[in-house]
Amino acid sequence: MTALGAVFRPQLPPERLRDVVRLADDVGLEELWLWEDCFREGGISAAAAALAWSERVRIGVGLLPVPLRNVAITAMEAATLHRMFPGRAVLGVGHGVQDWMGQVGARAESPVTLLREHLDALRALLRGERLTVSGRYVRLDDVALDWPPAGPVPVFAGATGPRSLRLSGAAADGTVLTAATPPDGVRRARRLIEEGRAAAGRGEDERHEVVVYLLTATGPDAADRLRAELVEEGLESVPDLGVAGDAGAVAKSVQRLVEAGADTVILQPTGDEPDPEGFVRFTAEEVRPLVP
Repeated sequence: MTALGAVFRPQLPPERLRDVVRLADDVGLEELWLWEDCFREGGISAAAAALAWSERVRIGVGLLPVPLRNVAITAMEAATLHRMFPGRAVLGVGHGVQDWMGQVGARAESPVTLLREHLDALRALLRGERLTVSGRYVRLDDVALDWPPAGPVPVFAGATGPRSLRLSGAAADGTVLTAATPPDGVRRARRLIEEGRAAAGRGEDERHEVVVYLLTATGPDAADRLRAELVEEGLESVPDLGVAGDAGAVAKSVQRLVEAGADTVILQPTGDEPDPEGFVRFTAEEVRPLVP
């Protein structure tokens, strides 16, 4: 079955999160995703609060920018969440928006190399391994977690270009695709991910989940809000991107992404969504029953 979720966008102040999380839990939303966009809300702190305020909804963080984080800290925080809330935290990492990384003095000369080293070390630490690594960016000397997760923990990577998509296939357990990815883009991403998996000798028994954000607007002014956001992002000329309309229209767009290769679709409201709680209810109660 296709997993379906929604985004709590960081354009909302952090104090709004509690009500949205509790509603998501109450109405049966499967996944609520958070973003660590500079310079808005911290991904791990928000995720920890969301997990504590809920009982069953999965909380995703997409993405944690690795230039800002020592991999040992990422591993410690991920392991802590997974031990306190088993099976409910979904963490993704990415090389970060380079302009933002430059603003804080963390721009990497080779973002893909950094992401590869971070992924390799993070997954090993979460498996309970002891590491000594001397890479271009990641350096560890006899490091192991005292409290590794009790079981396997999937690590997702955000990817857009061919190199990062192949890397995600080779070195991550899943891939997060942005809302700028139409169905044809999902097909292309799947091919590149599989190329990376094959090159790395990843077995067919190792599941690689593809998560795709779908820019979604509903309500009387849905088409205008969707169009305005696509224009603002410079994406108005991309065909089959985003959806505006009722639950039936949204479900059809979800299905097109699934047919293209998505395993999980996360509905992303526009930045000016007037009713975040209503959007979560719409996702869980109206769209979910229409998605196989």
